Amino acid sequence: MITSIVFDVDDTIYDQQAPYRIAMGKCFPDFDMAHINQAYIRFRHYSDVGFPRVMAGEWTTEYFRFWRCKETLLEFGYREIDEATGNYFQEVYEQELENITMLDEMRMTLDFLKEKKVPMGIITNGPTEHQLKKVKKLGLYDYVDPKRVIVSQATGFQKPEKEIFNLAAEQFDMNPSTTLYVGDSYDNDVMGAFNGGWHSMWFNHRGRSLKPGTKPVFDLEIDNFEQLFGAVK
Repeated sequence: MITSIVFDVDDTIYDQQAPYRIAMGKCFPDFDMAHINQAYIRFRHYSDVGFPRVMAGEWTTEYFRFWRCKETLLEFGYREIDEATGNYFQEVYEQELENITMLDEMRMTLDFLKEKKVPMGIITNGPTEHQLKKVKKLGLYDYVDPKRVIVSQATGFQKPEKEIFNLAAEQFDMNPSTTLYVGDSYDNDVMGAFNGGWHSMWFNHRGRSLKPGTKPVFDLEIDNFEQLFGAVK
């Protein structure tokens, strides 16, 4: 039986591709937008690959953000950009992130859980200030106690490392064996939950495919926001 639920933030609580798509259109108008969905997935991939180097003190956050933008563009045959261009993209992207809103289906789900008094929490990878700003902007403190919000940079661990899930279980006062983690990334969210002994729901609304030979370890997979409320209920 599930007694508590913890959520990822980026591309789970809100549609992160929307601000990315708008920023790409403004900064790189000659980019082939027919590839924007795949470009966004690769952008997230480079985020996952690069951020550990920020955590390790090898890169600055600014260089990391330029690098993930540059590498994504190069993968789709776009010309190589300089740091100034990458920094400008990040500025525009952050401006668009100011407009993020929780999707109706997610709000309905959180309202249901709040009404049922189901304990909720947040675990998100990324820079502390940046991620907490999103949590506040999305109104998540209406549902989640601030003590039940963990951002990777503040802990020294990050998903999918089991340590961040162990820390959350202790800090949130939740039993891993009866806690469900909901997130869009198989590698970070599903595998992280599995490593920590949690249950997981893979919110695969980007239509990602598992690598050949991968044995699924999630409890449930859904592929769109409309399925979320029913699945949680």
